Formats: sequence, structure tokens, C-alpha cells
Amino acid sequence: MSSSQSSSRRVGPSPTELPEPESDAREHSARLIGFIRDELAQSGGRMPFDRFMELALYAPGLGYYTAGARKFGEAGDFITAPEISPLFARCLARQCKQVLEELGEGDLFETGAGTGALATDLLLELEALQKLPEHYFILEVSPDLQQRQRDTLMSRAAHLIDRVQWLDAMPEPGFVGVVVANELLDAMPASRFRVDESGVQEGFVRWADDALEHYWDEPVTPGLMEAVTALQEKVGKFAVGYESELNLRAAPWLRSLAQRIGRGVVVLVDYGYPGSEYYHPQRNMGTLMCYYRHRAHDNALILPGLQDITAHVDFSAVARAGLDAGFILKGYTTQTHFLLGCGLDSLLTTSDPNDIKNHMTLMQAVKRLTMPTEMGERFKAIALSKGIASPLIGFGLRDLSGRL
Repeated sequence: MSSSQSSSRRVGPSPTELPEPESDAREHSARLIGFIRDELAQSGGRMPFDRFMELALYAPGLGYYTAGARKFGEAGDFITAPEISPLFARCLARQCKQVLEELGEGDLFETGAGTGALATDLLLELEALQKLPEHYFILEVSPDLQQRQRDTLMSRAAHLIDRVQWLDAMPEPGFVGVVVANELLDAMPASRFRVDESGVQEGFVRWADDALEHYWDEPVTPGLMEAVTALQEKVGKFAVGYESELNLRAAPWLRSLAQRIGRGVVVLVDYGYPGSEYYHPQRNMGTLMCYYRHRAHDNALILPGLQDITAHVDFSAVARAGLDAGFILKGYTTQTHFLLGCGLDSLLTTSDPNDIKNHMTLMQAVKRLTMPTEMGERFKAIALSKGIASPLIGFGLRDLSGRL
């Protein structure tokens, strides 16, 4: 690497523009920085951005998702749909019920289960619908979140806890049932790329001037150059200076999942766009976002271990990877239309308007889940299947698969 081949850039707010971390949090972040610096020293002074993101989020005992700090809810850094209202899970339960009825048997498998709110509400609603799965498997990399999930289930659905099993890896081949993942893909480490006069460059992280620094250089990550070339064939040539992200880990994950599913459906809910919108010429700085105490910004290199780092999902790429892995695309739509397709309207009829406090709380939650300016259109649902013939109810109202 020479100085003429690379360039650097610091983006987003400085730490002084965000809430000040407590002293123990600062010490924790310093330990993770030390861990990252050790790896940088062992790897020639730099690492691809996706490796930095992996360490910042998942380094054992130090990463954002593995270190035990509160992340979800009003007291954390962000709030997800299952924490907003049980309505999200109650609607999803109806989709699960349809699949389980067609299969005649089956389990549920959730990966990245957060606080356990989704698992708890799904089980309670499926119990009410008289369609409980035999097992509810959870794959969770964070020991702290595993314990929170157990606590949530024990406090609200203790009589169903025996159906829940925590796994260290994906289920064994032959799984029959439904796989659910809410806001999983956005937390997968993403590679960064930029186009300049000389061609495609990859985003790296190094230590310079007593701080982590992002810079660009010739790609080294396997498959990155080929993926950018394929993208430009689909969406058009990127202008000089265009930069964005690629999730090169989703396809291997889907292949591994497909190898384990005998019959069933995978339902993924996340925020993102079809490829043509994701890589639109006007979205020329990418989608990378960070969340710290409910404040969003784009500086991934500050507060390592204390803030979430995400990239939006390219749902066109997810669909292609699913098809390549042997799945069938069963539907793609907005979160609003998915929830409505799964019976949100009928669930709302059970709310008593005379119970003003609870009714207003419910209506506010519905707005957050479905309004276009909230989660309704930013979040999408996509379903992939093996051995399922029936159309899925969640995509019956409006299927946008043609946009992929």
C-alpha cells in the first residue's frame, strides 16, 4: 500500500456530540480498542471494514452484542418491533400457524432473539391459536441476551419454557417448521466499497493519530470485486466517488440454512430496499448507521463496543441468494402489508375504545409499526420456502416480489 493508492476519511459526529459514556463504559470500550489494535498489529496495520464491524459487535466478551450492556428498549440504544407491541408477534404467529398447519408438524427456530419478547409473544399467541410448535429453538451468540431471553420467558410464559431450547449452531439437517429472524441481516458485518478514477476500492480500518481511521485501498476481500462488478451490470455504472456496502455473509448463511431445512419457511423482517433503490445514484454514501442511546449517526469508528453498527439490507441480493441456495421466493412486502395480511385489522377489533389508556397505547404502537414515516415502509418482510405449496397469508394483500 502506498499513500498514492489510499485515502482516508473521518465521518459523522465526534464523541462530544453524543451522550457521555459512564467511566466503566469508557474503560470497556478502551479494552475493545486494545483488542482491535492487537489484531491490527498482527495483520500488517489494517483490517477490512467488515472485520472491524465483526469485532465491534461480536468480539467475545467485548463486542456490542456479547458484552452484556443493555441494548434494546427505551433504556438502551434502539427499540425493535417486538418491544413496541405484542401485536407484531401476534400477527407473525398467524403466518407461523398457516405454515405449521400445512406441514402437519414442525418447530420454530429464531436466530438473534433479542430480549426474548418475540419468542414469548409468539409462543403465547400460538398457544391461544392451538398450534404450538413441539420445540422453539433459539440461536443466540450473546450469553447476556440468552439469560435475558430466559428471564423474559420465565416471567411471562413459564409454562411453555420446556419447549424452548438454546442452540450453539443451526439445527441439524432435516428441520421442519418456520425460521424467523427480526433485524438479523442488518447486523451482519458488511464490506464497504468505493469507486474512484482507478476503479473499485475497499474500505479498511487502521490506527492513526491515536484514533481508529477509515481509509480506502485496493480490494482484498474475496468476492468483493466480483460482487461490485455484478452490481454495476444490474443497476448501472457507479459514478466516481460513489460508496456503499455489500453484505457478503448473507449468501453463505442462507446456504447453510437451506442445507438444514427439509420443509418449511424462512421469514426475515428488516429494514432495507430492493437493489435498484439500495444502489440508487443519489444514495451515494451508502446506508451505514450507528445507534447510541437512541441517537443515530454514521461514525462507526467511535465508541466501539458501546454502539450498534448496521447496514440496510439489499433484499434483491437476499432473494437471489435464497434462490441459489435452493429456496423458493414466497413473497416480499412492506411490514405494514405483512402485518395487515396476517390479520392486524382483526386483532385491533378486540381493543375496547372505552378503555382509553390501553386503547391509546395500542393505537400508538400500531402507528409506530405501520406508518410510512415510522417502521411501516422502511421495514420489509421476505419469505423463502422449501416444500410449501400454499401462498403465504402475509403476502396476500400486496406482494412486491416483482420489484426485486
